[in-house]
Amino acid sequence: MRANALLSYQLEHALAKDELYFVFQPKFDSCSREAVSAEALIRWQHPKRGHVVPDVFMPMAEETGLIVPIGQWVLMEACMQAARWTHYAPEPPSISVNVAAKQLDSDTLIEDVHAALQASGLDPRRLILEITESDVMRTPELALAKLTALKSLGVKLAIDDFGIGYSSLSHLNYFPVDELKIDRSFVSRIAEGERAATFVRTIIVLAKSMNIEVVAEGIEEPFQHQFLHSVGCDFGQGYLYSRSLPANAVEDFVKYSTPLLPH
Repeated sequence: MRANALLSYQLEHALAKDELYFVFQPKFDSCSREAVSAEALIRWQHPKRGHVVPDVFMPMAEETGLIVPIGQWVLMEACMQAARWTHYAPEPPSISVNVAAKQLDSDTLIEDVHAALQASGLDPRRLILEITESDVMRTPELALAKLTALKSLGVKLAIDDFGIGYSSLSHLNYFPVDELKIDRSFVSRIAEGERAATFVRTIIVLAKSMNIEVVAEGIEEPFQHQFLHSVGCDFGQGYLYSRSLPANAVEDFVKYSTPLLPH
């Protein structure tokens, strides 16, 4: 069996064998620098190959359709995890989950989200579903219907990787979006000149004029945080604040208010 075919076959059984797990990328308030949510990122610990990076196994999952059952597991487990946090603090972090293109297209997505919320007891307002800009703009009319149905469940919706797809900010008027995530490629270019900085500033100003909160991804340098904070960016993610964390580190933070940021 070819290596890729073998790995794909093994991925099909990884769920049943408890080889998939989460790490969490915290999202921080740009003013208080407090962690307000955590993005659940799937990882695979292969029994022989060790850590298999998402860039390898996620395209396989998309191609084979395994992304739908994997996505169902992610929704359920992430909601269960976030519901546990509510036992330890009155205002624990929300949980963010990425929704893949085939999940968005599937007939079961609404039922899957509803089932995860019902089984976990999680307040829907503490679940943020992240859909990439390019996936939304493939079929805007169908995406609008699906996002509207998801919004009716009470969850929050975020457009991920904004700026690299096919839409403009004017399109956001048509979608029930709560949050916009500026792609890390634009954040990394802030220092390159006034044009790049102006582009990011414009996204933030226009999004906020539509009452959409803004998250900047990939913040790694203090000057990036300072600029984004100065132009009104609400939240940030990136190595400047924290690398992705194992579940127990986030749980300790919730239980004991252990700082996620160095003093």
